[in-house]
Amino acid sequence: MDIRKVKKLIELLEESGISELEISEGEESVRISRHPRMAMHAPVQMAPMAQAAPPTAPALPATSAGEHKPRNDEYTVTSPMVGTYYSAASPGAKAFVEIGSEIKVGQILCIIEAMKMMNQIESDKAGRVSAMLAKNGEAVEFGQPLFIIE
Repeated sequence: MDIRKVKKLIELLEESGISELEISEGEESVRISRHPRMAMHAPVQMAPMAQAAPPTAPALPATSAGEHKPRNDEYTVTSPMVGTYYSAASPGAKAFVEIGSEIKVGQILCIIEAMKMMNQIESDKAGRVSAMLAKNGEAVEFGQPLFIIE
């Protein structure tokens, strides 16, 4: 599918009142959503339908305190897309959250740049940030753990 068509679809989605659009053209498919889902789907997903396989989340990376073993009272925020992770709105600006920050549902945790678009990643759980698993400017994968919230 031509990238110009995808860009035009994104523009149409932004101008309309709909929240999600999915189009198939031959063996290719594209899904565009206004609101990224934190758990399983990326806002823009392009893959041949016959060859699409569910992504697998990588293992949690080691933190400064050693290997992280999730507890029952913890929630892992994962990346809803492939892109570049940013902890602040601009270079030199204060980070959205830090370890120990109390957060609310809907609060911005970070930005992921994908296809030259800045996507704000919001928390879908309230709590306290106990670990930040990505570094500023680092490339992140779909499903990669970004934060641990207690």
